[in-house]
Amino acid sequence: MRTVRTVDELRQALKAERAAGRTVGLVPTMGYFHEGHIALMRAAREACDVVVVSLFVNPTQFGANEDLSAYPRDEQRDADLAAEVGVDLLFVPSVEEVYPDGSATTVSVSGITDVLCGDPEHRGAAHFDGVATVVTKLLNMAQPDVAFFGQKDAQQALVIRRLVRDLNMPVRVEVLPTVREPDGLALSSRNAYLTPDERQRATALSRALGAAEVTVAAGSTDAPAVIAAARGELDAAGIEPEYLELRSTTDLSPVERVNGSTLLAVAARIGRARLIDNTLLKSPQGASPQ
Repeated sequence: MRTVRTVDELRQALKAERAAGRTVGLVPTMGYFHEGHIALMRAAREACDVVVVSLFVNPTQFGANEDLSAYPRDEQRDADLAAEVGVDLLFVPSVEEVYPDGSATTVSVSGITDVLCGDPEHRGAAHFDGVATVVTKLLNMAQPDVAFFGQKDAQQALVIRRLVRDLNMPVRVEVLPTVREPDGLALSSRNAYLTPDERQRATALSRALGAAEVTVAAGSTDAPAVIAAARGELDAAGIEPEYLELRSTTDLSPVERVNGSTLLAVAARIGRARLIDNTLLKSPQGASPQ
Protein backbone atom coordinates (compact mmCIF):
# COMPACT_ATOMS: atom_id res chain seq x y z
CA MET A 1 0.00 0.00 0.00
CA ARG A 2 1.15 3.50 -0.82
CA THR A 3 0.31 6.63 1.18
CA VAL A 4 -0.15 9.86 -0.80
CA ARG A 5 -0.85 13.31 0.59
CA THR A 6 -1.55 15.59 -2.35
CA VAL A 7 -4.16 15.64 -5.10
CA ASP A 8 -1.41 15.60 -7.73
CA GLU A 9 0.14 12.46 -6.21
CA LEU A 10 -3.25 10.78 -6.06
CA ARG A 11 -4.11 11.58 -9.66
CA GLN A 12 -0.69 10.54 -10.93
CA ALA A 13 -0.96 7.24 -9.07
CA LEU A 14 -4.36 6.55 -10.64
CA LYS A 15 -3.54 7.76 -14.15
CA ALA A 16 -1.80 4.57 -15.25
CA GLU A 17 -4.46 2.40 -13.62
CA ARG A 18 -7.21 4.13 -15.58
CA ALA A 19 -5.18 3.95 -18.79
CA ALA A 20 -5.03 0.19 -18.27
CA GLY A 21 -8.82 0.05 -17.93
CA ARG A 22 -8.84 -0.75 -14.22
CA THR A 23 -11.81 0.28 -12.08
CA VAL A 24 -11.30 2.50 -9.04
CA GLY A 25 -13.18 2.28 -5.76
CA LEU A 26 -13.13 5.03 -3.12
CA VAL A 27 -13.89 4.67 0.58
CA PRO A 28 -14.08 8.16 2.15
CA THR A 29 -13.36 8.13 5.90
CA MET A 30 -12.37 10.35 8.81
CA GLY A 31 -10.10 7.60 10.11
CA TYR A 32 -9.84 5.75 13.43
CA PHE A 33 -10.96 2.65 11.59
CA HIS A 34 -13.34 0.07 13.00
CA GLU A 35 -14.97 -2.99 11.45
CA GLY A 36 -17.53 -0.81 9.72
CA HIS A 37 -14.76 0.92 7.79
CA ILE A 38 -13.07 -2.40 7.15
CA ALA A 39 -16.29 -3.84 5.71
CA LEU A 40 -16.42 -0.94 3.22
CA MET A 41 -12.80 -1.55 2.24
CA ARG A 42 -13.44 -5.26 1.74
CA ALA A 43 -16.45 -4.50 -0.44
CA ALA A 44 -14.34 -2.09 -2.49
CA ARG A 45 -11.56 -4.69 -2.76
CA GLU A 46 -14.03 -7.25 -4.06
CA ALA A 47 -15.76 -4.93 -6.52
CA CYS A 48 -12.89 -2.84 -7.90
CA ASP A 49 -9.39 -3.31 -9.30
CA VAL A 50 -7.89 -0.40 -7.37
CA VAL A 51 -8.97 0.65 -3.86
CA VAL A 52 -8.43 4.17 -2.55
CA VAL A 53 -9.20 5.06 1.06
CA SER A 54 -9.22 8.71 2.06
CA LEU A 55 -8.38 9.63 5.64
CA PHE A 56 -9.39 13.21 6.40
CA VAL A 57 -11.05 14.69 9.49
CA ASN A 58 -13.13 17.33 7.74
CA PRO A 59 -13.33 20.54 9.77
CA THR A 60 -16.21 22.04 7.83
CA GLN A 61 -18.72 19.46 9.06
CA PHE A 62 -18.02 20.19 12.72
CA GLY A 63 -19.91 22.93 14.57
CA ALA A 64 -18.28 25.47 16.86
CA ASN A 65 -18.92 23.43 20.01
CA GLU A 66 -18.35 19.97 18.53
CA ASP A 67 -15.48 17.53 18.92
CA LEU A 68 -13.12 18.43 16.06
CA SER A 69 -10.04 18.74 18.25
CA ALA A 70 -10.91 15.64 20.29
CA TYR A 71 -11.94 13.42 17.38
CA PRO A 72 -9.86 10.21 17.64
CA ARG A 73 -6.90 10.01 15.27
CA ASP A 74 -4.19 7.39 14.75
CA GLU A 75 -2.78 7.42 11.22
CA GLN A 76 -0.27 4.61 11.72
CA ARG A 77 -2.90 2.28 13.18
CA ASP A 78 -5.24 3.13 10.30
CA ALA A 79 -2.51 2.58 7.71
CA ASP A 80 -1.71 -0.84 9.16
CA LEU A 81 -5.37 -1.89 9.09
CA ALA A 82 -5.88 -0.63 5.54
CA ALA A 83 -2.79 -2.47 4.34
CA GLU A 84 -4.06 -5.71 5.90
CA VAL A 85 -7.30 -5.43 3.90
CA GLY A 86 -5.40 -4.88 0.66
CA VAL A 87 -5.99 -1.16 0.09
CA ASP A 88 -3.81 0.16 -2.73
CA LEU A 89 -3.73 3.89 -1.93
CA LEU A 90 -4.25 5.68 1.38
CA PHE A 91 -4.95 9.34 0.66
CA VAL A 92 -4.13 11.51 3.69
CA PRO A 93 -4.41 15.17 2.66
CA SER A 94 -3.88 18.16 4.90
CA VAL A 95 -6.61 20.72 5.53
CA GLU A 96 -4.69 23.12 3.28
CA GLU A 97 -4.66 20.55 0.47
CA VAL A 98 -8.42 20.03 0.62
CA TYR A 99 -9.28 23.66 1.27
CA PRO A 100 -6.69 25.86 -0.45
CA ASP A 101 -6.33 29.39 0.89
CA GLY A 102 -9.30 31.43 -0.24
CA SER A 103 -11.63 28.48 -0.86
CA ALA A 104 -15.10 29.95 -1.14
CA THR A 105 -17.14 27.25 -2.91
CA THR A 106 -19.51 25.05 -0.95
CA VAL A 107 -22.05 22.41 -1.97
CA SER A 108 -25.51 22.51 -0.42
CA VAL A 109 -28.26 19.92 -0.94
CA SER A 110 -31.62 21.45 -0.10
CA GLY A 111 -34.74 19.71 1.11
CA ILE A 112 -33.15 16.81 3.01
CA THR A 113 -30.57 18.55 5.20
CA ASP A 114 -32.76 20.58 7.57
CA VAL A 115 -34.30 17.64 9.46
CA LEU A 116 -32.91 14.92 11.77
CA CYS A 117 -29.20 15.75 12.25
CA GLY A 118 -29.68 18.85 10.08
CA ASP A 119 -32.31 20.33 12.39
CA PRO A 120 -31.03 23.67 13.76
CA GLU A 121 -31.53 22.32 17.29
CA HIS A 122 -29.12 19.46 16.56
CA ARG A 123 -26.11 19.69 14.19
CA GLY A 124 -27.77 21.99 11.68
CA ALA A 125 -27.81 22.06 7.89
CA ALA A 126 -24.30 23.54 7.82
CA HIS A 127 -23.05 20.11 8.92
CA PHE A 128 -24.35 18.59 5.70
CA ASP A 129 -22.98 21.48 3.65
CA GLY A 130 -19.58 20.44 5.02
CA VAL A 131 -20.24 16.78 4.22
CA ALA A 132 -21.52 17.51 0.70
CA THR A 133 -18.60 19.83 -0.04
CA VAL A 134 -15.87 17.48 1.10
CA VAL A 135 -17.43 14.43 -0.58
CA THR A 136 -17.75 16.39 -3.83
CA LYS A 137 -14.09 17.34 -3.52
CA LEU A 138 -12.98 13.77 -2.81
CA LEU A 139 -15.00 12.41 -5.73
CA ASN A 140 -13.42 15.02 -7.99
CA MET A 141 -9.95 14.27 -6.64
CA ALA A 142 -10.11 10.49 -7.00
CA GLN A 143 -12.70 10.24 -9.79
CA PRO A 144 -13.72 6.72 -8.73
CA ASP A 145 -16.04 4.39 -10.56
CA VAL A 146 -17.67 3.40 -7.27
CA ALA A 147 -17.79 5.10 -3.84
CA PHE A 148 -18.67 3.19 -0.67
CA PHE A 149 -20.58 4.46 2.37
CA GLY A 150 -22.33 2.97 5.41
CA GLN A 151 -26.06 2.82 6.18
CA LYS A 152 -25.45 3.93 9.79
CA ASP A 153 -25.15 7.46 8.39
CA ALA A 154 -28.45 7.12 6.52
CA GLN A 155 -29.10 10.83 6.08
CA GLN A 156 -25.55 11.40 4.88
CA ALA A 157 -25.91 8.57 2.35
CA LEU A 158 -29.11 10.10 1.00
CA VAL A 159 -27.42 13.51 0.70
CA ILE A 160 -24.53 11.94 -1.23
CA ARG A 161 -26.83 10.01 -3.56
CA ARG A 162 -28.71 13.24 -4.27
CA LEU A 163 -25.63 15.36 -4.98
CA VAL A 164 -24.17 12.69 -7.27
CA ARG A 165 -27.43 12.57 -9.19
CA ASP A 166 -27.96 16.33 -9.32
CA LEU A 167 -24.37 17.11 -10.36
CA ASN A 168 -24.30 14.30 -12.96
CA MET A 169 -21.23 12.70 -11.40
CA PRO A 170 -20.12 9.50 -13.18
CA VAL A 171 -19.83 7.45 -9.99
CA ARG A 172 -21.93 4.66 -8.50
CA VAL A 173 -22.74 5.05 -4.82
CA GLU A 174 -22.84 1.82 -2.82
CA VAL A 175 -24.35 1.94 0.69
CA LEU A 176 -23.54 -1.08 2.87
CA PRO A 177 -25.46 -2.29 5.94
CA THR A 178 -24.56 -1.02 9.40
CA VAL A 179 -21.93 -3.13 11.15
CA ARG A 180 -22.68 -3.83 14.80
CA GLU A 181 -21.05 -5.22 17.91
CA PRO A 182 -22.41 -8.60 19.12
CA ASP A 183 -24.66 -6.72 21.57
CA GLY A 184 -26.12 -4.60 18.78
CA LEU A 185 -24.27 -1.32 19.27
CA ALA A 186 -23.57 0.27 15.88
CA LEU A 187 -19.85 0.70 15.31
CA SER A 188 -18.67 4.31 15.42
CA SER A 189 -15.34 6.01 15.99
CA ARG A 190 -17.08 8.05 18.69
CA ASN A 191 -17.75 4.88 20.70
CA ALA A 192 -14.19 5.44 21.96
CA TYR A 193 -15.58 8.28 24.11
CA LEU A 194 -17.86 5.95 26.09
CA THR A 195 -17.05 4.77 29.60
CA PRO A 196 -17.90 1.11 30.34
CA ASP A 197 -21.20 2.12 31.97
CA GLU A 198 -22.07 4.46 29.09
CA ARG A 199 -21.13 1.76 26.62
CA GLN A 200 -23.70 -0.55 28.22
CA ARG A 201 -26.41 2.15 28.19
CA ALA A 202 -25.70 2.88 24.54
CA THR A 203 -26.97 -0.55 23.53
CA ALA A 204 -30.47 0.79 24.23
CA LEU A 205 -30.35 2.55 20.84
CA SER A 206 -30.24 -0.73 18.92
CA ARG A 207 -32.76 -2.29 21.32
CA ALA A 208 -35.11 0.61 20.60
CA LEU A 209 -34.84 -0.06 16.88
CA GLY A 210 -35.39 -3.76 17.50
CA ALA A 211 -38.52 -3.06 19.55
CA ALA A 212 -39.89 -1.00 16.67
CA GLU A 213 -39.13 -3.83 14.23
CA VAL A 214 -41.02 -6.31 16.44
CA THR A 215 -43.98 -3.94 16.70
CA VAL A 216 -44.21 -3.53 12.92
CA ALA A 217 -43.78 -7.26 12.32
CA ALA A 218 -46.74 -7.85 14.64
CA GLY A 219 -48.87 -5.67 12.37
CA SER A 220 -48.83 -2.33 14.21
CA THR A 221 -47.65 0.24 11.67
CA ASP A 222 -49.01 3.54 13.00
CA ALA A 223 -46.22 5.98 13.84
CA PRO A 224 -47.26 6.59 17.48
CA ALA A 225 -47.22 2.86 18.28
CA VAL A 226 -43.89 2.30 16.55
CA ILE A 227 -42.28 5.30 18.23
CA ALA A 228 -43.70 4.32 21.63
CA ALA A 229 -42.18 0.86 21.40
CA ALA A 230 -38.77 2.32 20.60
CA ARG A 231 -39.10 5.06 23.19
CA GLY A 232 -39.77 2.49 25.90
CA GLU A 233 -36.28 1.00 25.51
CA LEU A 234 -34.66 4.43 25.65
CA ASP A 235 -36.66 5.45 28.71
CA ALA A 236 -35.65 2.24 30.49
CA ALA A 237 -32.00 3.17 29.96
CA GLY A 238 -32.50 6.77 31.00
CA ILE A 239 -31.74 8.10 27.52
CA GLU A 240 -33.48 11.21 26.21
CA PRO A 241 -33.05 11.18 22.43
CA GLU A 242 -32.27 14.26 20.39
CA TYR A 243 -34.68 12.77 17.91
CA LEU A 244 -36.55 9.53 17.33
CA GLU A 245 -38.49 9.83 14.09
CA LEU A 246 -40.07 7.91 11.24
CA ARG A 247 -39.10 9.36 7.85
CA SER A 248 -39.49 8.53 4.18
CA THR A 249 -36.42 6.82 2.75
CA THR A 250 -36.63 8.91 -0.42
CA ASP A 251 -36.99 12.49 0.81
CA LEU A 252 -36.97 12.28 4.63
CA SER A 253 -40.51 13.65 4.85
CA PRO A 254 -42.37 12.58 8.03
CA VAL A 255 -44.61 9.53 7.73
CA GLU A 256 -47.67 8.56 9.76
CA ARG A 257 -47.54 4.85 9.02
CA VAL A 258 -44.81 2.38 8.10
CA ASN A 259 -45.41 1.74 4.43
CA GLY A 260 -43.08 -0.20 2.18
CA SER A 261 -39.67 0.79 3.53
CA THR A 262 -39.56 3.53 6.17
CA LEU A 263 -36.56 4.93 8.02
CA LEU A 264 -36.62 4.98 11.80
CA ALA A 265 -33.75 7.19 12.93
CA VAL A 266 -32.45 8.01 16.40
CA ALA A 267 -29.77 10.26 17.83
CA ALA A 268 -28.77 10.64 21.47
CA ARG A 269 -25.97 12.01 23.60
CA ILE A 270 -24.48 9.54 26.05
CA GLY A 271 -21.67 11.07 28.06
CA ARG A 272 -19.29 12.79 25.63
CA ALA A 273 -20.55 10.81 22.64
CA ARG A 274 -23.29 11.81 20.24
CA LEU A 275 -24.48 8.55 18.71
CA ILE A 276 -26.81 7.91 15.77
CA ASP A 277 -28.48 4.76 14.52
CA ASN A 278 -31.32 3.74 12.25
CA THR A 279 -33.23 0.85 10.76
CA LEU A 280 -35.36 0.36 7.67
CA LEU A 281 -38.81 -0.82 8.70
CA LYS A 282 -40.80 -2.81 6.16
CA SER A 283 -44.56 -3.01 6.52
CA PRO A 284 -45.86 -6.56 7.02
CA GLN A 285 -47.75 -8.21 4.18
CA GLY A 286 -51.38 -7.39 4.29
CA ALA A 287 -50.91 -4.07 6.10
CA SER A 288 -53.13 -1.32 4.79
CA PRO A 289 -51.34 1.27 2.63
CA GLN A 290 -50.55 4.74 3.92
